[in-house]
Amino acid sequence: MNTQKKNNRRKTLLLFSLAILPIFAVQAQNPTAKEIVEKADNLLRGKSSYAEMEMQIIRPSWSRTLRFNAWAKGDDYSLIYITYPQREKGQRFLKRGREMWNYVPAIDRMIKIPPSMMMQSWMGSDLTNDDLVNAASIVKDYDHKILRKETLRDRECYVIEMIPHEEAPVVWGKVISWISTTDFLNLRNEYYDEAYELVNEEILDEIEDVGDRTIPTRYTVIPANEEGHQTIMKFEKIDFGEDMEERFFSIQNMKQMR
Repeated sequence: MNTQKKNNRRKTLLLFSLAILPIFAVQAQNPTAKEIVEKADNLLRGKSSYAEMEMQIIRPSWSRTLRFNAWAKGDDYSLIYITYPQREKGQRFLKRGREMWNYVPAIDRMIKIPPSMMMQSWMGSDLTNDDLVNAASIVKDYDHKILRKETLRDRECYVIEMIPHEEAPVVWGKVISWISTTDFLNLRNEYYDEAYELVNEEILDEIEDVGDRTIPTRYTVIPANEEGHQTIMKFEKIDFGEDMEERFFSIQNMKQMR
């Protein structure tokens, strides 16, 4: 190949490279709906975590406070230990895969919670059993669609609709999430029943630095049709990356915890 032909080939390759660079840039700047949801989920969940939390259950004529510690490993394992109030201290909730147990130390009884009870209120709050243990995966069990972009609390957000797979073991008929476009913070969720009627609104705020990431540290759940009802859950402490073995999330270990 003579010098002129080599130069022409180099120019052609250079022009081709310059032509496709903008395509890759657009693809990098425009993640799919599933990728957005996965980034937000990984930010809040991490590979493992330990948290100390306070929950306020607010009703028109009364309110109560719960405190609990929570351990989690990926999507499959979580353990919750109630530390306050005294009458409920020591109650534990364990999730392994799709199964959930509740241990009540006052009567030394282990209760396996069936799928039919996953929509029931957790400890009298506006959260369900499923909400607390994340029995369904918002990444694996739903189809995702970007509806639009809009500004929420001065942050541009993707508004994403999630519809569960037909055979997925989920309790919601539809979920709509607001996730910020720059840092993938989940700032709001709406939960709908199978008839697509709004059941709960969830607001995530009080964004703080927690170790190696920045996340919302307060969740407020507001039922759509119960005026004056809300549940506020606040992270008092959270550590990501705790080294946890799967055997930590066992029924035997749960019963032995103090």
